[in-house]
Amino acid sequence: MNRAAAHGKAAPAAFRAATALATCAFASAVGAIDAASPAQDAAAASEAAAPPAAGRYAATLCVANATQPRSCGPAEAEVRGGGAVDVRVSDIVYRLATSGTTAVVVVTQGQMMIDAFDTGPQWVGRSLRFVDAEKQVRYELELGNRAPRRR
Repeated sequence: MNRAAAHGKAAPAAFRAATALATCAFASAVGAIDAASPAQDAAAASEAAAPPAAGRYAATLCVANATQPRSCGPAEAEVRGGGAVDVRVSDIVYRLATSGTTAVVVVTQGQMMIDAFDTGPQWVGRSLRFVDAEKQVRYELELGNRAPRRR
């Protein structure tokens, strides 16, 4: 359920269409690879882990939806205390604010919020998985090496 619906506010049709288009465009823009199998998902679920140490990381963000194959591309990730994570791909930022086993994801482009949704994020080793159930979009953030702080 998205945050607008959770608070009793219906998003205008133009906003819903724009966020769906942005999500599809993003998924298409980062290149295609095969989706994970259910067996891989089950094996990974048994390896669930705590978030890695706070800091900036080079990363890869993979996106898959019901009609498109899994697509991956470079990203920057900032892991913060308390399980919060910011993921940047160009000028799109996914901000995960966690509370226990749930998180609110707010997606912005520049200063404009383009989407928000609730999810159950899961760390598996150095990968963070989360889902936008309403749009049937799966995300997986794979952390690479630590990156230097921005100045």
